[in-house]
Order: sequence, then C-alpha cells, then structure tokens
Amino acid sequence: MIEAAKQRLVFALDVDSCSAAERWAEQLHDKVGLFKVGKQLFTKCGPDIVRRIQQRGGQVFLDLKYHDIPNTVARATVEACRLGVKMVNVHALGGPTMMRETAAAVKECCAAENLERPILLAVTILTSSDQETLRAVGIDRPIEEMVPLLAKLAQQAGLDGVVASPREVPLIRRACGNDFVIVTPGVRPAFASVDDQKRITTPADAIVAGADYLVVGRPIAKADDSRVAATMILEEMARALAEVDCG
Repeated sequence: MIEAAKQRLVFALDVDSCSAAERWAEQLHDKVGLFKVGKQLFTKCGPDIVRRIQQRGGQVFLDLKYHDIPNTVARATVEACRLGVKMVNVHALGGPTMMRETAAAVKECCAAENLERPILLAVTILTSSDQETLRAVGIDRPIEEMVPLLAKLAQQAGLDGVVASPREVPLIRRACGNDFVIVTPGVRPAFASVDDQKRITTPADAIVAGADYLVVGRPIAKADDSRVAATMILEEMARALAEVDCG
C-alpha cells in the first residue's frame, strides 16, 4: 500500500529557485509520485525546470491554472503536453467552450505527435476561498453548489478531473462518478499547521472521502526532517487505502 500511496502523493514545489526545486526532486523522488510546478517556479525558471525534474526521476503536475480565451488556453495546454507533464490544469470558470477546445486540441496533438496524454484537470474553487470570498466577486451560490457544478461542466467538456477541496470530494463523486479524477490540495496532517488554507482535511480523511491525488507542500517542506514527514503522510495514506479496500 505504501507504493500505491506514493503514486497518489504530490509535493508542491513552492520555491523561488531552480536549484531549490532540483534539491527537492533529488531528496523526495522516491517518496512522492509527482512534483507540482506552480506559477512562481515556472515564471522564475521556465519550462526547463520541468525537464530538470524529469531527469531526476520525477513526474510533473504543471499547476499554471490557465484561464484565458479558448484558443490561448488550448495552445498553452498543448505546449504542456509537449513538455511531457503528467498533469496540467485550467480554470473551470473559464467556461465550457474553453475547456472543450482545450481537450480537443490536446487529443489531436497527442495523437499526431505520439505523445502520452496528460491528465487534464479543471480548478473548481480555490481552497483559500470561502463563501465571503465568492460573494466579494459576485458569486452568490454556495460553494457546495458551485464545486459540483463546475466539476460536471469539466467532465462534459472532456476533461479527466478537477482540483478541489477534500471537503467537496463526496459532492463531486455524486455528480461525476467514480472514474472522474479528483486532486485535492488543502491537505494537512495532524502534525502540521493550517497556514492560509480554509477548507482543509487530513490525508486519511481525503482518501476515505474518495480523493485520487493529494497535494502537500508546507507540512513536508517545513518539517524538521522532510523525508520523515513524507513517510508519515504515506503511512497515513496507506492505512486509509487499506480501509477503503476492505470497505
């Protein structure tokens, strides 16, 4: 179960230099399944950081949350495919046309160039947001309605899954079924601080709820011994996976 847990654990490379990202890739490539490259690191280091992580045995979740006109997002996502990333995401709030055109462009490119198709994800509502945040930008629907609505739109557009708070996993499962991929940030083991996340849960609870991948950053990065922290999270995930299998 530890190996199964490893494949589901994503480490967030929230660092500001290529050298720091490479050090983490060297240190944790045998403890995590993917390394998440976000806006800060990608802006600092460019596409080459993806290749450097891959050279060190890591797979990449390119977390750039594309949100633009359909053609622009489709073309950007195609370039992510050419980088060989395992996962890439767009914002579901970009709408059905944007997501549909992106899925079609990725399918066409991967077939024509014999590329492995990445897992295409849509971001629903950021885990740093709460109901007050949504009201401030004119969204009056409750988060509990918005998240499954956006997930269903993503599924209908041909995307493989969503990024969503672990608290909304059961809602997404009811709306989209068991084959829809759910990636959950906002995961905090009991030994870690909450930081700036608002809709969070533990790794075990997220797995039991039905999450496929868990994104963890600071609880590992800020630990006194990051490899020990990663191992503790893997053990918690493995116990939860065993519980789910037995259930």
